[in-house]
Amino acid sequence: MAITLLIGFAAVNTGNNLLFFIVSALLGFMAVSGVLGWLNIHGLDAVLTPPDELYSGVSTLFTLRLTNRKRLLPSFLLQVHCDGATADFKLMDRQGMAISSLMTAFAGRGLHTVEVVTVCSPFPINFFVRCRTLPLDLRTMVFPAPLGCPGAADSRSHGRSGSLSARGKGHEGDVDRIVAYSGGDPLKMIHWRLSARHGELKVKELSATAREPLVIDIDRLPARNLEEKLSCATYLVNRLMREGRPVGLKLRKRLLKPADSRGHRLRLLTELALYGKD
Repeated sequence: MAITLLIGFAAVNTGNNLLFFIVSALLGFMAVSGVLGWLNIHGLDAVLTPPDELYSGVSTLFTLRLTNRKRLLPSFLLQVHCDGATADFKLMDRQGMAISSLMTAFAGRGLHTVEVVTVCSPFPINFFVRCRTLPLDLRTMVFPAPLGCPGAADSRSHGRSGSLSARGKGHEGDVDRIVAYSGGDPLKMIHWRLSARHGELKVKELSATAREPLVIDIDRLPARNLEEKLSCATYLVNRLMREGRPVGLKLRKRLLKPADSRGHRLRLLTELALYGKD
């Protein structure tokens, strides 16, 4: 651009027709590149898909789907920016779709929204980088950042729930398999019907039951403030449920009964994310 201006001033001062021709060609070239660059970043749609679990301050992989709605022209050298993260798309075919990933993090627990992403491109000749925003309608829940809290065992109270199966051998769960009598099994475990059929003693091996359900009491957690209590509770929910233990949650006057399903875990984390946000 600066070179074009200098040649233009020289053409006006000297009256040289060749310089006027050069200036005209450069201006025409810039106009054409400007139109091509404008078309390159238009006609695009973006969809940002978050993972199932997001934690405050933790970078997580998002999926970005970009669609080119133009019927005649492809798009080239696209960069999509979202909260400091960037996804690159080298070529988007006309009426085509491409998927990329980007790492980003949200600060603070609760419901977060992403309303726009920015798409930029140096196409066609890298004289200018043109950008425009693409609308989004992303609403996603961000859980408190997990924080280990030593001494939290005293803050967990026993809950009430039915016993659940767990790995390992026990004496109170469901029948897991039938095995030969080893001599150390109690007589009540002998399967008399199968023993008579096979001519040797057979015993029932039961699955072990899961450990006793627990309820995490927010007010009794050993932390300095509310945010640390919520982070500690998030850590305990994830750790205990990975161990196969049913977990519940006590939030002041509210009580969520213990369970061990993945949906229940996400519900507990959502309650922690929204606690005190009303």
